[in-house]
Amino acid sequence: MPPSAQPSSPVLVTGGTGFLGSRLVARLRTAGREVTIVSRRPQPKLSKEGFRVVVGPLHDPAVCAEACRNIDTVFHVAARVGVWGKPADFQRDNVHATLALLAAAKIAGVGSFVYTSTPSVVFNGRDLAGADESLPLTTSCPSPYPLTKARAERAVLAANTDGFSTIALRPHLIWGIGDPHLVPRVLARARSGRLRIVGDGRNRVDMVHVDNAVDAHLDAERALLARRRTVNTASGARPAGCAYFITNGEPVALWEWINALLAALGEPVITKRLSLPAARRIGALCEGVWGILPLPGEPPMTRFVAEELAKDHWFSIEAARRDLGYQPRVTMAAGTAELIAWYQQEPRR
Repeated sequence: MPPSAQPSSPVLVTGGTGFLGSRLVARLRTAGREVTIVSRRPQPKLSKEGFRVVVGPLHDPAVCAEACRNIDTVFHVAARVGVWGKPADFQRDNVHATLALLAAAKIAGVGSFVYTSTPSVVFNGRDLAGADESLPLTTSCPSPYPLTKARAERAVLAANTDGFSTIALRPHLIWGIGDPHLVPRVLARARSGRLRIVGDGRNRVDMVHVDNAVDAHLDAERALLARRRTVNTASGARPAGCAYFITNGEPVALWEWINALLAALGEPVITKRLSLPAARRIGALCEGVWGILPLPGEPPMTRFVAEELAKDHWFSIEAARRDLGYQPRVTMAAGTAELIAWYQQEPRR
């Protein structure tokens, strides 16, 4: 058993009831770890199962202080996600909460801080093909999510010291059985006839299976612990204070993958197209309408979504392989076959 998996090393997982967080919590429990979870609401089932649950908002310093008590590693997975919403809400939940958690972790003597970031932090409106960690963090984006995640990532990496090791992971489009966001949204829009191929349809994207994303978080913790236990050398800075793209390492043609999935599930494939300029215009119009009227949910199109659906977004994971020992275990083919079989058991999931 690796040192970081010892039961004597308690951990905190924010977002521990979400898709990625719950998978991470399950793996930690299997390894015999003591796990604390922060939740906005009581979790009686988790409490009964022996998890320590701290209830309250993460932007509350008192909640963070209680959550970090007697913790060695913080996995900060929680975030406000989405492409639309009030910038102040994203700032509160993504930036202020992260700053409060960092401060509490330092005071509590936490040794390692693993932050779940996103590749969207390097959004620049251009194709990203084989991009690596040398890209600068975005300071201009038509969505508050990437902007606030970039601010939070910057704070996490700047907080790294010899006694407090921090790292940021950037998993891209997490999917798998139980995914409540990516594939369900695609299916819902396809079934309603509202899904369109944006752009020329040849753009390639990276995704990451949820089990691979969990592996990356555990790899990051092990790497940080190894760094803490060794004497600094010329290369000893890595991986602490660094960010890493996390994907399956198998870029796919986005619309081919979507149509293959739809066909396998007996759904009509997507053939209707929308040019990127037209999608941008529609997105800007929708943003204006949603910004004026109290309409529920997210707009059907935004400028940010238009770019994401039409552009290349795939990333090098060589740094994660080298510094963290990260190796994707679940391939795109295996994960897709598993997902299709799961949906076929109850097609209207």
